[in-house]
Amino acid sequence: MTPTTNLIRIGVMGTHSTGKSLLMRHIERELRSLDIPVQRTGLLGRRAALVPLPKMQHHTVDSTRWILATGIADEIGAAARLDDAPVRVVLADRACWDALAYFRAALEWRGESVPRPDREALHRLALAHAPYDLLFATVLDPDLPVKAKHGYDARYRALVDHHTHVLLREENVPYVRVTGDDASQALAIQHALLLCDTEARG
Repeated sequence: MTPTTNLIRIGVMGTHSTGKSLLMRHIERELRSLDIPVQRTGLLGRRAALVPLPKMQHHTVDSTRWILATGIADEIGAAARLDDAPVRVVLADRACWDALAYFRAALEWRGESVPRPDREALHRLALAHAPYDLLFATVLDPDLPVKAKHGYDARYRALVDHHTHVLLREENVPYVRVTGDDASQALAIQHALLLCDTEARG
């Protein structure tokens, strides 16, 4: 039987190497210190490459559909694994809207388009997923250094950042902007902890 407890879903999205996973790890660690059951999802990009499916600026309709469906399934599975407790928390490292931002950026980077039915099908899949209780979107700071080993395309990285925030505004999705500044990161963590602790005490 599905537990009749409060489920809090916190997601993060944004372009690569902007602190998404680090933020989620910090929130997870703090929640565990409060004895709040939590599960964190992630590694979608690496897993897509093992399928293998194209990624980054090479994303296709199929790779985007796989990212969306797998990410949503991961979140559902994470919630199911949590114990019956006053509050359960799922941390989605790459919220579902993230896949669409990466896809839109890839199309612009390549100067391509896809048929409207494909675009609408991907949008419906993202829209059908339950809204996040709290959604963070990181902000790219192009002046912060990135390890050379990653080999990121700077233009594509900037396009993902652009489409992330444009998409969320278009969809009227409430979200919290998180910069690379330590104070911004700390405020984001506090925001998540306050939400979860309030639910746990309630």
